[in-house]
Amino acid sequence: MDNQIIVKLEDVWKIYQFGKIDLQVLRGVNLEICRGEFVSIMGPSGSGKSTLLHIIGCLDVPDKGRVFLENKDISKLSEDELAKIRGQKIGFVFQQFNLLPNLSGLENVMLPMIFQGVSEEERKQKAKKLLVSLNMEERMYHKPKELSGGEQQRIAIARSLVNNPELIIADEPTGNLDSKTGKMIMETLVLLHEKEKKTIVVVTHDNNIAEYSEKRINIRDGQII
Repeated sequence: MDNQIIVKLEDVWKIYQFGKIDLQVLRGVNLEICRGEFVSIMGPSGSGKSTLLHIIGCLDVPDKGRVFLENKDISKLSEDELAKIRGQKIGFVFQQFNLLPNLSGLENVMLPMIFQGVSEEERKQKAKKLLVSLNMEERMYHKPKELSGGEQQRIAIARSLVNNPELIIADEPTGNLDSKTGKMIMETLVLLHEKEKKTIVVVTHDNNIAEYSEKRINIRDGQII
C-alpha cells in the first residue's frame, strides 16, 4: 500500500442489533485518506458519519471489511491494542471539549502524556509550549469553568497534540461555539495543517465548516456518495 495513505477502509460494514432488527449503519464503505490531507466528512444526522469517525479513530472496529492505519490492519485488534494506537497516533477534539473540571488547562493538556510514560518535567514543558502557541499562556492555570467555550476548545486542541499524533480527528469541533469563535477554532486547525503538516479529519453537518477542508467526503444512509 502507498506510504502516503494513512487511513484506508475496504468494504467496511457496521451493523447494530436491536432485538430482531439489524441496523446497517455503515454499508460497504471504501475510503482512503492520505498523509497531510485536510478532510471533512459531511452528512445529515443518522447518516453514519460518527460511526465512520469512530472506526477511523480506532474507537471501534467494523463487523465486516478491513481498516488500515499506516499499513497496519487494525480491524481485528483488541480494545487494549486499539487504546495503545489511539494514545500514540491519534489526537481527538470533540464538540463537548471533554476537559476534566477539577484540573487546570495545563493539567488537562499534560494528562495524555502520563499514559505514554513521559516524565513530569517534560510533560509540563511540552504542554506549556503548546498552550503558548495557541495564545493560551494567560489562561493555562484556570479551570475549565473559568474559561470561555473557545478557550476550552483551544485547551482541547492542545491536549490532542501533546503526543504528536499522526492524525487529528475533530468531531463537530465548533458545535458548541458561536460562529465567530467557531471560525477561530477552524483557523487554528488550518494552521496546524499548513504549518505542522498534520492530517486532519473533521466531521460536520455544516457546509461553512467543511469549506475549510481540501477534500470533502459525503455520507448518506451509511454509504459514501
